[in-house]
Amino acid sequence: MIDKLEAIKERFEEVSQQIIQPEVVSDSTRYSKISKEYKDLGKIVEQYVIYQKLQKDIAGTKELIATEKDEDLREMAKEELDDLVPKLEELEQTIKELLIPKDPNDSRNIILEVRGGTGGDEAAIFAGDLFRMYQRFIEKMGWRSSVMDYTEGTNGGYKEIICKVEGEDVYGKMKFESGVHRVQRVPQTESQGRIHTSAASVAVLPEAEEVDVQINMNDVRVDTFQSSGAGGQSVNTTYSAVRLTHIPSGLVVSCQDERSQLKNKDRALSVLRSRLYEIELKKHNDAISSQRKSMVGSGDRSDKIRTYNYPQSRITDHRIGYTVYNLPAVMEGDIAELIEKLRIAENAERMQEGEAV
Repeated sequence: MIDKLEAIKERFEEVSQQIIQPEVVSDSTRYSKISKEYKDLGKIVEQYVIYQKLQKDIAGTKELIATEKDEDLREMAKEELDDLVPKLEELEQTIKELLIPKDPNDSRNIILEVRGGTGGDEAAIFAGDLFRMYQRFIEKMGWRSSVMDYTEGTNGGYKEIICKVEGEDVYGKMKFESGVHRVQRVPQTESQGRIHTSAASVAVLPEAEEVDVQINMNDVRVDTFQSSGAGGQSVNTTYSAVRLTHIPSGLVVSCQDERSQLKNKDRALSVLRSRLYEIELKKHNDAISSQRKSMVGSGDRSDKIRTYNYPQSRITDHRIGYTVYNLPAVMEGDIAELIEKLRIAENAERMQEGEAV
């Protein structure tokens, strides 16, 4: 571990010099890439410096215990050592987690898709509740979101809603939300007071850039239609909404949020690119994770990942067997604790995989 930390420290010093070079500063793409590396390496180096100081303090304290003749001073040194050793062990664990190779997609923005599943009108209402939960979380994180397309449910909520989320490490935080979310509650549409079970699916796609996925526009059919959503007087009067059909894959993407047909086309292309990227990413992840037994971080939207039980105010994440009884707070966007538990579980899993290699 020390050899790896020394190499990181050396690379950090190199990057520290590069980031102030005029040719780097003037190249926005290169500067952005180096800035990110500087920030990521800096977190590790900061902890390594503290680690080295703790090691030095422990060595000095042990020497004092071995050589000091004054019994009171030796007792004080022993108490200090009892305090320093656990700190070193805790910091060592933190550094090990920092050294786990990051998912290169973690820093990307995302395309968030929420769809009502089994359960009819109640499923659409629940999809709306989930989307509202994510909106609250996005606000708490200081990220930005913009709706790209949606289809409202007959009695509220959404049959489908798609939005883009921008910010720092959005995919790294949100990737665990992909999958089937199940709700158990008395629906608004139920007159007998019976508890029903319905579901909604969530897909979190890392936003793909043009360099990631090249789309041949000859393979894309472009259709325009009148917007059906909110948007003022232009709604249903101009053909600003755009539907793209990717013929080789059969993927269909619509966007109607913008008044401009050109902007809607660009945003639809962004979603199409991200969906195609996700298909290739899943193939890649399946290939390298064939030995992985748990589903943490797999992002398979066909898996039932979480149950929201309203009568008991209970939420259970089935991937890690974690249950909390604070459903109202979670539905208001307090999902950071759930995400952190999943992140810890994934890190532990990846550390075990690394040790097994």
